[in-house]
Amino acid sequence: MEYNFAGRMNGVKGSAIREMFKMMQKPGVISFAGGNPSPETFPVEELKEISQRLLTENPGLYLQYGITEGYAPLAEILSEQMKEKGILKQGDKLLITSGAQQAIDLAAKAILDKGDGLACETPSFIGALNAFRTYEAPLFGIELQPDGIDTKMLEDTLAANPNIKLLYIIPTFQNPSGITASEAKRREVLEICIRHNVLIIEDNPYGELRFAGEDVPTIKSMDESGEHVIYVGSLSKVLSPGLRIGFVVANEKICEKITVLKQVNDVHTNLLSQAMAYEWLKNYSFSEHVQEARALYGHKCSLMLKEMDETFPEYVTYTRPEGGLFIWCTIHKDVDSAKLVKPMIDQNVAFVPGCNFMTDIDAPTPFFRLNYSTSSDENIVKGIHLMAEALKNI
Repeated sequence: MEYNFAGRMNGVKGSAIREMFKMMQKPGVISFAGGNPSPETFPVEELKEISQRLLTENPGLYLQYGITEGYAPLAEILSEQMKEKGILKQGDKLLITSGAQQAIDLAAKAILDKGDGLACETPSFIGALNAFRTYEAPLFGIELQPDGIDTKMLEDTLAANPNIKLLYIIPTFQNPSGITASEAKRREVLEICIRHNVLIIEDNPYGELRFAGEDVPTIKSMDESGEHVIYVGSLSKVLSPGLRIGFVVANEKICEKITVLKQVNDVHTNLLSQAMAYEWLKNYSFSEHVQEARALYGHKCSLMLKEMDETFPEYVTYTRPEGGLFIWCTIHKDVDSAKLVKPMIDQNVAFVPGCNFMTDIDAPTPFFRLNYSTSSDENIVKGIHLMAEALKNI
C-alpha cells in the first residue's frame, strides 16, 4: 500500500545521531557522538532504595494515573527552586512534562500555526528543530558568536519577517556549540523580542553543570512581567534521563494551553518517576550531587581540550565551554564533515557532523560536535589521537 502521509512530515527526518548509533555497534568504536550524561552521576543506590520503599508503602498510588500538571509534591519543590532563581514569578505556573523534549514540543504546538516562523540559533538542538518542522514552521537561523546569538542579525530577521512568533534559544552551554551567552546579550535578546512581540522559549537543560566561570542570570529571570519567556528545565542531565522529568515555567495562560495539549499527548508524566525524583530531592543533597557532576565533567572536558590542543591540526578550531557536555569544532577547509563520518568510524572513532544541527539539514558544513561526558579518560586520549590523525589526512 502507498501511504499518503500528512504534509507536516515533509522535511522531517529521523535523528541522524540515532542512525549513527547503528554504525557505532562496530566493536571497538570510541564514541564522542552521544549527548548522554555519564552513568557515573546516576544515584543508583539512592533511587533503588526510594523505588523499593514507594512500591512497598503505597503501590496503588504510584502505579495509578496522576494529574496532568504533575505530582504535586514534586511540582512544589521545583517551583520553590525556580522562585529562588527568579524564574517563577507571580502569574506563572510550573508544569511537569515527560522530559524537556515534550515541553519544547508542546510549547511550539500551542503557539505555532502553519506558516508561522520560528527563529533559532544556528547551530541548534536537533530534537527541537524537528519538533518545529512538524508544525510546518519556517525556520530562520541566527548565527552564533562567541558571546551568544548575533543580536543584530536577530533584530534584522525579526524586522524583515513579521510572521516569526517564537525564538528558541539555549543560552547556557548551548547544544551543540557549548557557547554561553553573556548577560548583556541576554538582556538585548529579551528587549528585541519584546519589541517585535516574539515569545522566547529558553531551553536550559545544562545550566547546573557549570565547572568554570561565573553564573549568568537566565533570560526568564530578566523578564520582569513574566509574560515573554517560556522556560524549559530538566532533571535529565543532573539526576537521570531515564526518569523523563522535564518542566516548563510560563505565564499561567500559556501553561493552561500546554496542559490541555499534554492531556491528549500522554495524559501525565510517569507518576512513579515523579515520586522518585521528589523523594530524592527531599532527602538528599542536590548541591553536593551537582558539585560531583561538575567536577567529573570539568575533568573530562579539560582532558579532551588538552589532547585536542596537542594533536589537532591548526586548521581545526573549537570552542572552550565552561560547562555542559559539548565541544563544537570547525574545519577551516573546503570539506563536508558528514563525509568524514564513515572514514572516522572505520578508524574506530565517532562524532556528529554539523549538518544535523542546522536549519538546512541538507547543506554541507565544515562543523562537527564532540561529547566528553560518557567516555573514560583512556578513551578520550585514544579517541582524540585517532581523530587527529584522520583530520590531518583530509
